[in-house]
Amino acid sequence: MTTLRVSGLLRQRLVATYLLGLGVLPLARADLTDNLVASPTAMSLGNAVTADPPGVESIHMNPAGLARMEGNTKTDSVFIASIRTKASFKSAPDFDIGGFKDDPLNGTHTGPVRQAMYIPVVGVPHWRLPAVVVPGMGYTWNEAGSPFTFGTLTYLSMAFTIDRTQDKDDPGRYQGKLMDIQRLVYLSPSVGYKVSDTLRVGVSVPIAYANFAIDTDMRFPNKLLGITGQLQKGVCPEGNSNVIDSFFFGLCAGGKEGMLDPFKKAASFKVDMTAPFEPTINLGVLWEPKKWFGMGIVYQGGSSTTYKGEYEFHTDPMLRQFVKGMNSSLLGPIVGAIVGFPQEIPEIQAGNVISSINHPARVQMGIKVKPLDFVQLNMDIGYADWSKWKTVTLKFDKDIALLQMGRLFGVANPRELTLNMGMQNVISYGFGMQIQATDKLALRLGYEPRKSSIPANKLSLFSPMPDTKLKSVGFQYKFDSGAVMNVAASYLKGTYNVPARTNCNLNCDDFFNLIYNPYAGMDVKGDLIVRYFGMSYTHPF
Repeated sequence: MTTLRVSGLLRQRLVATYLLGLGVLPLARADLTDNLVASPTAMSLGNAVTADPPGVESIHMNPAGLARMEGNTKTDSVFIASIRTKASFKSAPDFDIGGFKDDPLNGTHTGPVRQAMYIPVVGVPHWRLPAVVVPGMGYTWNEAGSPFTFGTLTYLSMAFTIDRTQDKDDPGRYQGKLMDIQRLVYLSPSVGYKVSDTLRVGVSVPIAYANFAIDTDMRFPNKLLGITGQLQKGVCPEGNSNVIDSFFFGLCAGGKEGMLDPFKKAASFKVDMTAPFEPTINLGVLWEPKKWFGMGIVYQGGSSTTYKGEYEFHTDPMLRQFVKGMNSSLLGPIVGAIVGFPQEIPEIQAGNVISSINHPARVQMGIKVKPLDFVQLNMDIGYADWSKWKTVTLKFDKDIALLQMGRLFGVANPRELTLNMGMQNVISYGFGMQIQATDKLALRLGYEPRKSSIPANKLSLFSPMPDTKLKSVGFQYKFDSGAVMNVAASYLKGTYNVPARTNCNLNCDDFFNLIYNPYAGMDVKGDLIVRYFGMSYTHPF
């Protein structure tokens, strides 16, 4: 009789878990950067902890979980993460950029990748790291018998960093020698409230230091540049101007340096912007009506933040001398005025830049089920509003001569540069399993398939984020002193294949696809691998 009751209860719990999973799977989509280094406990469980939020890390995952904490605690944590990505390039069979048919990047691949770390106030140091090491610290305070628990946590809520500067000839340099986007929460005043033995609520206000930094070389394999370069070869094969050319358009008046080649480096660009004070809000609810079942929901608020910083454009001799040569001829200035070319291009233009960048809002809910006393299964589903990052517009303090060259291709305002990020809203899900091996030791497994918030036709080497799968393991150990240690390790991998002319952030070669397709007419294949280790140690004080 008892056996039948236990079996029936087990069957009910398993059916409940299965039915929720069946409803979630058809909607499943996820993005890359969320929740990667916020909590080692969450990572070891596939970030499926909304119904079982972990200690002080509840501040991010579900602040209602704070109300389960008793006494005063301190948590120290450390995260180590390495990002490795590579790409290879192959010209399409009918490759032709205005008569130029031999791209020197054909058959090449990117080289070693390292990480950079943005330090508030200091910026990006010149260190080049095999992995990023991020320490964290959190506190909770609870008076005996009080329904309130207060806390704060320092953590990295979002980060993506790629450094290709080790090889100066790396073909990936045309879409990011250095890319660093980071959101470091340095203060997060929070409170959890125990409404009853089964219901808890919470709120936190994470305050972040956010940064956005790019350092990249630029080239423009565009058909108009190719056609013009071929005309130059016909008029002045050696790159030397002549009298006839001087009376017409001055195609060769820029000398050998002014001979256009769509495959040559044309410029470089650096931008470094920060938002030192970016507050958001997290709201959470946790309902645990049974020992074997619980539900949770969290809302992580978004923001619209003004980033400020500095920029620098460095234009190589090719375009500078070409424009100078045109404007030294008889008819060249007339043609240049018609198409909107500048009178000259300075070698360096630098100044201040400003941009409004939205941090996406996120909603996540989950359940936990214990089909057996020593086995817990977690499932989460979440939605993130990444479409706010569809474009990012940088506004400069002066007209940029290099951008004036793009007026013919639809660049209307030479004081603005719009980065077409192409991100879209995503629905994510995750799965976790915890096995209570002994009274002190719990073993964990996590799985999280992540469909990128960047569609395949918008992917670039600035953010090579394909669909990935995250697999994690971890454990928790409770000491006799009351201290708790959590350890997690995870491996994330995804691959991509972008055929030539299918992605106008990468490899389109139409006449008007100038900004920005540095690998025009080429097949681009690559992958992304992230390795992660995290550990936290919580003890009463």
